[in-house]
Amino acid sequence: MGIFRHSGSPGKIPVLTDDSVKKRFRIRNGHAVDPASGLDGVFDILVADGRIEDILPSEAEVTTGDEDVDASGCYVLPGLVDIHTHLREPGFEYKETIATGTRAAVNGGFTAVCCMPNTRPVNDEPAITRYIQKKADTDGSCGVYPIGAITRGQSGEYLAEMGSLVEAGCVGFSDDGRPVMNSLIMRRALEYSRIFKVPIISHAEDTTLSGKGVMNEGLTAVQLGLRGIPNAAEDIIVARDIALSELTGGRLHVAHVSTEGSVRLIRDAKRRGVNVTAETCPHYFALTEEAALNYNTAAKVNPPLRTRHDVDAVREGLQDGTFDAIVTDHAPHHREEKAAAFDDAPPGISGLETALGLALGLVHDGTITISRLVDLLSINPCRIMNIPARLIRVGAEANLVIVDPRVEWVVDASRFESRGKNTPFEGRLLKGRAVRTVVSGEAFACR
Repeated sequence: MGIFRHSGSPGKIPVLTDDSVKKRFRIRNGHAVDPASGLDGVFDILVADGRIEDILPSEAEVTTGDEDVDASGCYVLPGLVDIHTHLREPGFEYKETIATGTRAAVNGGFTAVCCMPNTRPVNDEPAITRYIQKKADTDGSCGVYPIGAITRGQSGEYLAEMGSLVEAGCVGFSDDGRPVMNSLIMRRALEYSRIFKVPIISHAEDTTLSGKGVMNEGLTAVQLGLRGIPNAAEDIIVARDIALSELTGGRLHVAHVSTEGSVRLIRDAKRRGVNVTAETCPHYFALTEEAALNYNTAAKVNPPLRTRHDVDAVREGLQDGTFDAIVTDHAPHHREEKAAAFDDAPPGISGLETALGLALGLVHDGTITISRLVDLLSINPCRIMNIPARLIRVGAEANLVIVDPRVEWVVDASRFESRGKNTPFEGRLLKGRAVRTVVSGEAFACR
């Protein structure tokens, strides 16, 4: 593993420091899995000048003088892509920055992220989109694709200038954190999505039902004396947006699905041929509402954690193809914000550095295969957002992640690269993690 040397820069992921080594190295004996390229077997992968130069049988005796990375017993997968990340910059740099957020992404095995628009100011103007791109170019450790707001200021009242935002580089639109309650505005957004060939990402929440609720409506909320949010608050908007997508033919993508009813609605819509895709997050298949017991604000999210029935439905949807993607909904917050009373604490989990370990749990328990995991965390996210695919293919840009499925590790938020240490998985034992992430031919060691 000699090519991965620490740069000596505190707080940064160890990164290749020798320019000649950066340009050329060889990943040996890794089990490469890429359904899009029809690859599933043990190979050596040669990386040179930022691209995959060759893919060889591991037993091939080739002497090139390349530096070696021993990937024996590890998977080599296409670089992961998170299409639902909050990088917080501009405006909330005390929570996260593009620099720290993308370092967290790489540490978690992600080679690209799509960042949500609820910054300050909101990403509803081309100037904000260009600012994010410029910061990503100078400070980022991986690819960053901005998502624009559906409505100006995420107010839900007037459509943003979607054409100008697409021109500036936005790859999709969402008012994430807030629903578009006006059905006519949502209809218009979906109509425009056909013109610009970008998804409209729905934050499915009927705020007249969710009101001031802070967790799932049910027994746990009663025990804690907290106001609840019923499943119907999500289900109603999912049903509405599916109906609007069916009406317009627009590209609907449903964000952070958490309920059994939503899974059923999306499954039925797909069977009818509606142009809808959907995502869920690790916390919706790994936790129930009981994680919020003792007023644990680390488990406060929106939509809230649900019941065991909902968790089982989400897991079934991941297995049967109802879901197209697993996303992190990485939502970092300052520790003092999360230390507030449950009613006042902001919702969100810092998820980039635990997502892969939690998703690998689905492979270990037989819920999904490793090939399906690649679909959910790399291939489908690129397809949904219409961004360049991460492929293990000769000539492709080298965006890869080396995953050791055997290593057991305990979640320790103090070691996160993210500024957000807010996680309900603190102290949890996970099996499997990224050990090396290759971004455009540059190799990072994960920790």
